[in-house]
Amino acid sequence: METTAMHDHRKLGRELELFDTDPLMGSGLPYWLPAGAAVRHTLEEFIRERERRAGYRHVYSPVLGKRELYEISGHWSHYREDMFPPMDLGAEQVVLRPSLCPHHALIYRSRARSYRELPLRMAELGSMYRSEPSGVLGGLTRVRAIQLNDGHVFCTPEQAGDEAVAALELIREAHRALGIRPVRYRLSLPGEGGKYVADPALWERATALLTEVLERSGVPFEATEGEAAFYGPKIDIQIADAAGRESTLSTVQIDFHQPERFGLRYIGADGARHRPVMVHRSVIGSVERVVAHLIELYGGAFPAWLAPTQIVLLPVSDDELPPADRLRQRCLDVGLRAEVAGPEHGSLGARIRAARLVPYQAVVGAREAADDLVALRLRDGRRLDPLPAGQALARIGALVAAGSSDLWDGADLWDGAV
Repeated sequence: METTAMHDHRKLGRELELFDTDPLMGSGLPYWLPAGAAVRHTLEEFIRERERRAGYRHVYSPVLGKRELYEISGHWSHYREDMFPPMDLGAEQVVLRPSLCPHHALIYRSRARSYRELPLRMAELGSMYRSEPSGVLGGLTRVRAIQLNDGHVFCTPEQAGDEAVAALELIREAHRALGIRPVRYRLSLPGEGGKYVADPALWERATALLTEVLERSGVPFEATEGEAAFYGPKIDIQIADAAGRESTLSTVQIDFHQPERFGLRYIGADGARHRPVMVHRSVIGSVERVVAHLIELYGGAFPAWLAPTQIVLLPVSDDELPPADRLRQRCLDVGLRAEVAGPEHGSLGARIRAARLVPYQAVVGAREAADDLVALRLRDGRRLDPLPAGQALARIGALVAAGSSDLWDGADLWDGAV
């Protein structure tokens, strides 16, 4: 895997035109530029597909909810200081949601459920909002509008441990694919004060289950008081930024509180009604925080499958612009993100230097244009002899589709044309 020294994502993200901010939008509300949007979209598709293969079904839910919804969930009494103020809407008050779990609880209870349906795995890439103090906001790591990779498993009490283990393994697999190396696993427990739900039996039961999950998964962990969610303990997977500051990326929680609050039920094999357990999990956390981490991890030199531009086409002169444009279209047709950097952007050497973070550079000179060839330069410094364009694009497309960390396999696997 190609890695670089870690960088400050706030500086590099703006230099690479991934994201930016504007005072008129407000603090903690960054916007995504086209290159950053391409990275974000690719990550979203990556996690949706992995969740789909793990048995999750995706839903969409509104970013607003009635204040009453969060009174039932417990957010209003335990988490109100981190929520935006309610908005009057006729005789009702609505709130920008601070969490997706109450909405998913309502989706679960929208009809009767049988034990035969469980575990029911529900996932959503959804927006939520936190009223973060201005002093803690920064880049993409602490924001007020969050796109969260969230998910909830509704299951029987007997299934809860296995589902939490599976969620933790899904997280670890995704991290490996992205090149993320957590700095530690934390069992987050309650601290003192009224921030937490007052139910000692609930806390003891959930803590014992999560401890067993960590031990079964074979990961070393540290127990830390005062970091739990208000309704239960959680497993936090911690990462560190370029300055060594630690933050939580991914989580697993076992929740007995909200199923009780929302009156969730399922019909068991005995014909009686039973209470399900909610397993909360976020595989890659918020899109904002994971992109910030990946910018710093790779220094902007993303793996080819994740790079905002995967191949840049470099016509030597204006005469090669038309064939370079046609080659760009062929790249797009096979699913590659491609751009043309023509002579109007400077000398060939200057354009090569400007595209140093792009995985593939394809020089198109007179010979390449005449014979349908490309002369590839790889980001790692290797240069390849001119290849038939169709063969080169097919091989790049295969490596990208496989999520490979290698830029070239060194074998002539393809003899067809694109």
